[in-house]
Amino acid sequence: MSDNSNYRGRIGVLYGGDSPERPGSIASAEAAFKALSGAGMKAVMIDLGDIRELGASLRERIDVALLACHGLGGEDGKIQGLLEHLGIPYTGSGVLASALGMHKPTFKTLLAALNIDTPKSITVLAEHSVESTLTTVELNLGYPVFVKPAGGGGSLGAGIAHDADELSGLLRARRDQPYAEYMVEEYIDGIPCTVGILDQGGLVVLPLLTFETDRDFYDYEAKHDRGLRRETCPAELPEDVQQRVEETALRVHRLVQAHGVSRVDFLIAPDGRCPVLEVNTVPGLSEAGNLATMAAAAGVSYVELIKAVLDTAFTKVSYVP
Repeated sequence: MSDNSNYRGRIGVLYGGDSPERPGSIASAEAAFKALSGAGMKAVMIDLGDIRELGASLRERIDVALLACHGLGGEDGKIQGLLEHLGIPYTGSGVLASALGMHKPTFKTLLAALNIDTPKSITVLAEHSVESTLTTVELNLGYPVFVKPAGGGGSLGAGIAHDADELSGLLRARRDQPYAEYMVEEYIDGIPCTVGILDQGGLVVLPLLTFETDRDFYDYEAKHDRGLRRETCPAELPEDVQQRVEETALRVHRLVQAHGVSRVDFLIAPDGRCPVLEVNTVPGLSEAGNLATMAAAAGVSYVELIKAVLDTAFTKVSYVP
């Protein structure tokens, strides 16, 4: 791992765009920008919406891109592909890993191929009628079920349905949202757990972080309001469960060919089951966010974390798919 703690190039902190996750992206970008500037580095914030107009001129403004963009357009391989074409180094994973991590049905297919536990699910496309979906759920999953976009994060557009009437309402209410596909998963009553992975001269698993909330589930509001959740880091889990989760997180990181940094989300069920929910190839970078919380528990300051993330732009092999 190279040392860019005194990097003097121009750093573009890319954020925003028109994703539903824009607010979280802005929080990540502002915190990262402040940390870089405070460390004496040359940084500028660039909204993804402006990149359409900047085009190739982006190369004249920045030397490296630190990605603080979440959701559609920023985490799914699209901005990564543009930066590849422009020849601008960027932090984190390449196009393939980003796309695999964002598209949950494909990701879950890969998990199944390696016998990695993940909730059973069906994919709901825009052309699928609500009636046909209800029949498929009844035959394959039963109730309750968890509904979420097939591409997206932050628990936006997600919800629990305890019966066919609730599922019908959830599906109909989501027809006007920007996601083309949804997933309906078996509902597993468990404790949300997230695992941060960071390249520090080799992949390091950060201390595990678990959450509790009095809301129906760990939703968008609970993820962005500390008053609505209780965090434990390092997580208080049985040693065998912790070891299994850590090993699985590393397998998932390598499975999608993630680079440098990722965050893998699990549920810890009372019976010891630890299914994988998703992998985040562009984890949030806010100072109070999950990745920073886990890094702090490992003795890594926030500024050190942002520098380590920046360093991932310079440690890729010559070709990353």
